Amino acid sequence: MKTIAIISQKGGAGKTTLAVHLASAAAPEFVSLIVDTDPQATASRWGEWRKGADPEIIDCGAPTLLAGKLSKAAELGAELAVIDTPPHADAMSRQAARLADLILVPCRPKAFDLAAIEATAELVKASQKPAFVVLMAGPPRAPLIYKEAAEVIEGSFGLQLAPVTLPERAAFHHSTAQGRTADEFDHDGKAAAEITALWCWTREQLNMSTREPVRMPAAVG
Repeated sequence: MKTIAIISQKGGAGKTTLAVHLASAAAPEFVSLIVDTDPQATASRWGEWRKGADPEIIDCGAPTLLAGKLSKAAELGAELAVIDTPPHADAMSRQAARLADLILVPCRPKAFDLAAIEATAELVKASQKPAFVVLMAGPPRAPLIYKEAAEVIEGSFGLQLAPVTLPERAAFHHSTAQGRTADEFDHDGKAAAEITALWCWTREQLNMSTREPVRMPAAVG
């Protein structure tokens, strides 16, 4: 089983939006699930609104339980786990990073958000795992803003930048409020295309080849 950790020490960076969309994009190809480690349980709430549709969402309230949850999921046939971590939680974030095959760091291309990424950068580097920053929720047409953000992320903090950005799109807001994804809300929209592109790139980073999924025989719990 491959594992992605979505990590940011800043609240409101877009961790849950990224987690639910990546896991959902993977679901037609792989048995995927989301591990909700955030006490606010936003991903779990989205799953309730979704009324049982894939991907499955399980909760994990303590860093010491995370390895066991992932191990059980793998035993039950899960092929991809996406860990949604809480902000300001070093212990959980470090454990998620330690167990991950790939770390994604969502970040808005704004001054305060970029400044706050320093703590996350230190945590990511300590894990020695492949890690990329995903720029999110910025203006759709602002190349200079993204260029300046890239210079800070790569130059000042030494982090790699994912080649796909997820700009501010109404589809993200409308869909998540309904327990849906941007693709389900507007299959032909720009947000859906961007998520598909990000998932295809992520799949390559994980060296996962496309094949028909096998349903999990029981809930992970």
